[in-house]
Amino acid sequence: MNERFYLLKIQLLDIEPSIWRRFVVPASITLDRLHDAIQIVMGWTDSHLHEFTIGNKQYTEYPESKEDGLACGRYRLGDLIKQKGRTFRYLYDFGDVWEHELVLDESRYFNPELNSELACLDGLRGCPPEDAGGVPGYIEF
Repeated sequence: MNERFYLLKIQLLDIEPSIWRRFVVPASITLDRLHDAIQIVMGWTDSHLHEFTIGNKQYTEYPESKEDGLACGRYRLGDLIKQKGRTFRYLYDFGDVWEHELVLDESRYFNPELNSELACLDGLRGCPPEDAGGVPGYIEF
């Protein structure tokens, strides 16, 4: 198998104690499929819009709704993020504004015991409930 794998760490921002996951995806994953993986590992229900910010560009499911927006499904993670330590943002739910930071922990991850192209390896704490009102609503909750 010549597929290259990335080990990513995602953390929900502005929440203490931190809520995070470490997971593996193929470098060739498109951003729309990365969104699906994030939804699963974080425990979200995919009920809201999302966008990725990589550098100064925004990638979204509905690029026509944003000036200069780019379609998630047309871009592969490995073409946009290459260096270990590189960070980028993922925003889920434009109303509650759940902002996440992702970091590329390993750009050539290998684990012979891994039985899947996608795997959540580690993490702490559960995600806030959907429609909790963002960070302020979650803190009050």
